[in-house]
Amino acid sequence: MVRPNQLLQPTREPVALRPAATVLLLRDGKHGIEVLMTRRSMTASFAPGAYVFPGGGIDAADSAAHRQSTRRPTQGDLHLTQAIAAIRESFEELGVLLARHADGGHVTTADIAALDRKAPFAAQCQARGLTLAGADVFVLAHWITDRDLPRRFDVPFLVARMPEGQEPVADESEQFEPEWIRPADALAKHAAGNFFIIFPTIRTLERLQHYPSVDAVLNACAGEHPLWTSCPRAGFLNGQTARYMEHESPFGELALTSPDGQIVHTLDWQTDAPVKLLKNLMRLTAPNPGVMTGPGTNSYLVGDALSGYIAIDPGPADADHLQRLYQAAGGDIRLIVCTHSHPDHSPGARPLQALCEAAGRRPLIAGLPSAATARADSAFTPDWVLSDNELLTHISRGVEPDLTPQNSQNRHTLKVLFTPGHAANHLCLVLLEDGLLFSGDHILNGSTTVINPPDGNMNAYLDSLDLLSQACDENAIEFILPAHGYVIGQAKIAIAHLKAHRLKREAKIIGVMQALPEGTLDDWVPLAYDDVDRGIWPVAKRSLLAHVERIQSMPQSGK
Repeated sequence: MVRPNQLLQPTREPVALRPAATVLLLRDGKHGIEVLMTRRSMTASFAPGAYVFPGGGIDAADSAAHRQSTRRPTQGDLHLTQAIAAIRESFEELGVLLARHADGGHVTTADIAALDRKAPFAAQCQARGLTLAGADVFVLAHWITDRDLPRRFDVPFLVARMPEGQEPVADESEQFEPEWIRPADALAKHAAGNFFIIFPTIRTLERLQHYPSVDAVLNACAGEHPLWTSCPRAGFLNGQTARYMEHESPFGELALTSPDGQIVHTLDWQTDAPVKLLKNLMRLTAPNPGVMTGPGTNSYLVGDALSGYIAIDPGPADADHLQRLYQAAGGDIRLIVCTHSHPDHSPGARPLQALCEAAGRRPLIAGLPSAATARADSAFTPDWVLSDNELLTHISRGVEPDLTPQNSQNRHTLKVLFTPGHAANHLCLVLLEDGLLFSGDHILNGSTTVINPPDGNMNAYLDSLDLLSQACDENAIEFILPAHGYVIGQAKIAIAHLKAHRLKREAKIIGVMQALPEGTLDDWVPLAYDDVDRGIWPVAKRSLLAHVERIQSMPQSGK
């Protein structure tokens, strides 16, 4: 866990959550699924003027009405309460009632006209012998309002089929202009500036548009668990607020820099200034963007003005980048560590060392020497050959070197982990006091790393993933700082997903090899990587070779 004294701003407690429920009323239209949306009042306290799905807060009467509702055998009490709240809100806001008569017949327009939308809901239904159709309402998603907002809700997004013979009529106080619309059309109108919708609605419509029918949606929700759960985070991008879900690339970086959800961090990639991630951590991105490097190679500075800094992955021998790295550290670089010897990581080490030496300090260059299998452009010989599990302890000046946990506030300890696979001399580093993993190229954000034999080895790569997963438990690692891309959160989960992705790709490759046993790599690449842009195939071919070597090394029963 990151030490509180390393956070960039004081934390604050987010506003308490209020329980609520929202329902997506669906029907099958001529050109695909349609959803009922309505415009909120311009004076509403939350999302004024936005087009939304009907819904609102859960009250005590909703949980007291269980006996007046149908329920599925697998439908828990909480989900039934939420379903009843959604039924009530859709009635009060749009005059749509999910209920049935004693004989099982649907509620008619005449039945609805006889009810008062402002009077107690459950009592009216009971008096008229109506049973609420809670069993017809399913959980689609679970949204938790962003931590930065002044009003926050814990709200399931539910789905139900629109009852036959009913027409929505807005209450004209909270909701206006009910409209049936295809999800894709709603998204297009929003993009054109003609249909304002908020972030959770956008993301829900994006997923809903891929379902061909109402039955397909309801079948997907039959498991009684939300298809996704999200509490988004926000930062600044291109001068505007941008929000992200947990699976999106910037989410982990926002969680690291602002755990309480304050919107303070800028996500624009830039190379001319350091980006503060914590008080003891800066990132400078080299100006070498590309297919293989993403936005560029990330160089990290660990330390502070009192302790001096360790530079991790100085990057290419780019004079301007190295000068900025030197200046960001105030000229006080005590050690330069290279995670591996590839040309976008280690060539800057000697020039950076020379820059420091000219000012009277000569930091050692640490790492592992390149193996005989390395390419010519990846030759690397460090001053200090690091050992697996070695500790590099960095302490602020004036602080006694007490290594007990209670005296860790001014200490920065990097633990070396030998992680071959991407390169034979690859290592990762763990900042023990803050639970941070510097992953080099072993784990990237937004892409999978290339395993290029003979210096790369797929068996070693997967074994190293297992080692890093174990390190997450042993060292309370929460965040991964990759050499390319934003910070990654939920470190152990990210590693598990990455390994699963690699093994899924391998299973596909095995199938391709079995279908074309006499084929070559050139024959297999288009089939094994048919889900990626063909421009990536030459690069993918390298990892394909690594998988093939691993497959061929397996016992026959494993093929």
